[in-house]
Order: sequence, then structure tokens, then C-alpha cells
Amino acid sequence: MKRLAAVFAHELRRLFAGRAWWAMLFLLAPLAGYGFVEAVRLFGEASRTALQFPEMARGMTPLDGILVPTLGAFYLGTTLLFPFVAIRALGQDKESGALKLALQWPLSPAALVAVKLAAVCAAWSLSLAVPLSALVFWQVAGGHLAPAETANLFLGHALYALAVAGIAFFAAALAESAATAAIVTLAFTLGFWVLDFAAATGPEWLKTLGEISPTQALKQFERGLLPAAHGLSLAGLGLGLAALAALILPPGLSRSARFKRGAAGAAVLVLLLAATSMLNLSLDVSEDRRNSFNPADEAALARMDRGLAISLYLAPEDSRAQEYQRNVLAKLKRLVPGLTVRWMETGKAGVFGAAGDEGYGRIIYEYAGRNATSRSNSPREILPLLHELAGVQVTPVETPPYPGHPLVADARPAELWFYALLPALILLTFWRHARARRLPIHLRSIQGESS
Repeated sequence: MKRLAAVFAHELRRLFAGRAWWAMLFLLAPLAGYGFVEAVRLFGEASRTALQFPEMARGMTPLDGILVPTLGAFYLGTTLLFPFVAIRALGQDKESGALKLALQWPLSPAALVAVKLAAVCAAWSLSLAVPLSALVFWQVAGGHLAPAETANLFLGHALYALAVAGIAFFAAALAESAATAAIVTLAFTLGFWVLDFAAATGPEWLKTLGEISPTQALKQFERGLLPAAHGLSLAGLGLGLAALAALILPPGLSRSARFKRGAAGAAVLVLLLAATSMLNLSLDVSEDRRNSFNPADEAALARMDRGLAISLYLAPEDSRAQEYQRNVLAKLKRLVPGLTVRWMETGKAGVFGAAGDEGYGRIIYEYAGRNATSRSNSPREILPLLHELAGVQVTPVETPPYPGHPLVADARPAELWFYALLPALILLTFWRHARARRLPIHLRSIQGESS
């Protein structure tokens, strides 16, 4: 354990000795700062009206208005900048030949990769000081933060960063140089963006494929959900690719042996990710319970275990279909066991429906040999219909309405911090750290005694 701790400390010092982590931290300051400042400004403009009308105030949620935009800017840094930090931990050693010496330590390749991954994740965790400082400004200004949904959102970003680090490690193990590994990693991360865009407007099989994107998994956390399948998929992707890197890392392996190890490891990883995607367990940790129905409705839906099937005669890109997916279908998938959803062929129906097709817009529900048809996408009409199919009477439980948390705050102190003071502090710390490393050993000891 002491040996692992010493190697971990050594890897962490190497990351701080390079410029990649400091450059990421320096660029994250204005990037996350801009996201926070704009979020506070827009939230304040909406709050001026919401403060006068309680009904509008219920839609003022800090999760959507402050947390997601601030960490959304941080997400860009994780996607575009963090790979260079992660690649440095492994790719630079491989490029310089230091990896051959490191593999002679009394550590297995798996243990060495695990320690390097832990150091990279620790470095990323320290960069959370940037968005956390934004939340300090928000609370000092009187803003509200729900602990559960805030912690859940940070957990989602941490799992996403782990997935990016795993991709970077796998690319570094494959490529001969750190520059090539960086290109491969960015090809993966930017490729997920392309997949998200294509899945939004493409056929059903492409939408299903788009569900594996780490960006789509992160969106679940941004909605206030703690999804078991997406969380385990992100963790499995990061740890699995790091394990693949350890398998193909030893330099003495022949090309055929490296290929066999990589293919076998990739097959196991795909099977594990496929198994985790089948989990249908998620918790709604949002303060406004946006992902849930009334508790009495949820209890009745959880008992519908005789195979509810929903057939939608709607084009997926139709605004009615999107609203139905968001307000009804996503919640039913969490609650109803064995739910089957079928998107029926609607011809060439456009966004506004198929001209002359009277059947377009129907939603057919089948359960226990009974069926019902509706064209509504409102839970108020759909839930009684489902309870009638199940043959139960449900009386909704009285729940207090979400009050909302409108606030008009001054973002000027945050602008000064993120655009001037924090970047200057990062540059000063980096300069002092670099200067201390350049000093001769006897001068370092003198400097330490004087301080």
C-alpha cells in the first residue's frame, strides 16, 4: 500500500509539473465563469416577473437555471481539454521510453495504469474548485441549492470525466505518440456529439445507438435523475477502456498477441455495457419531482406487471411526440415493468403530421387483453386511462407544490473573480511552482527554512 501511495504521489507531481493541467485550469476559469454569469443574468431577468406571479415562480429551478449552464461550460473543458491531461500520464511515458522503466517496478501493468488513472481523476477533482467557487457566489447572493440534485449533477460529471480518461488511456496505449493519442481521443469525444446530432433526427435504430453516448448519459443527471444504467455504463466505459489499455500496454507483446488481448477485452467490455444498459432502475432526486408522477399513481403503475404495450402513430420528430416522451413516456419507463413501446409507420408524416391521415396522432395502449386509444400527451388524461385498463381506482395523494426559487442577483463580483482574479491566481501559482522546481536543491532547502 505504501508503494502504491508513493507511485500515486509521484504521478500527481508529474501532472502538476506539466503545463497541460494548469492550461486546462486557466481556460476553465473564464469558460465556467461565462456560463455562470450568463446563467445568473438570464435567471434574474426571468425572476423579475416570477416574483410577482407565484405560478411562474414554480418554474424557477436553480438546477436548470444555474447549475446545468455553469457545469455545461465545465463539460466543454472536460471534453476538449481534459484529454490532454489524461494522455500526459501514460502517452508521454510511452513516447519517451520511461514506460519501459516504469514497468520494471514491482507493480503489474494493471496496477500501474490504475494508479495513473487515480492520479488523473484526482487532478480533475481539484479542477472542480472553479465551478464550486461559482456555487459559493450563488449562495452568498442568497441563491438556493438542493443538496441531492446538486450532488447528483456533480456525480454525473465525475463519471463522464472518468469515461473521457478511460478513452484517453486506451488511445495512449494504442498510439505511438501523445499527439496521435490526443487526435484519437478527440475523434471519440467529438464523434459522440455527431452521434447525438444524428440520433436526434435519424431513424429509430440510430436513436437506440445514440443512447450509448456519454453525453446522453450525462443529460439524465442534468434532468435530476440518478440512473443506474447510465451511471454504470459511464463507469464501465472508463474503467473498462483503462483495463484494455493495461492489457495491450506491455511493450514486449507481439502485434498478434496485442490484437488478441484487445479483441478479447473489447468483447468482454461490450457484453458488460450491454448488461448494464438493461437495468431499469433510476431515482428521481430533483427537488421539484419533475421525473415523477403523484406517489399514488406511481404505486399503481409499478403493479402493472402484465405487459403494458404502447403503439404510437406519431413521427418521433413531431413536437407532440417529443412532449409525450418527456412528460409521460420517460416516467412510465421508470415505473412500469416490462413496458413495450412501438413507433408505428406513419408514412411521410412531417413535423406537423400527415396530411389526410386521420389515424395520425393516435396512441394505443394495450394491457391484459384490453386496449384504449387516446390522442392526448397530458398525464392528467393518460393516467386515468391506464388505471382503467388495470382495473384499479387511484386517489392522488396531496403533495405540496414546488414553490420555485426566483432570485435577482448581482453577477459583477463573479465577473471580477472569474475573468481577472482567478486566472491571475492560477498563473501566479503555476509560476511559483515552476520556479520552485527550477531552483537547485540546496536553494530549495534554504527557501524552505526561511519560510
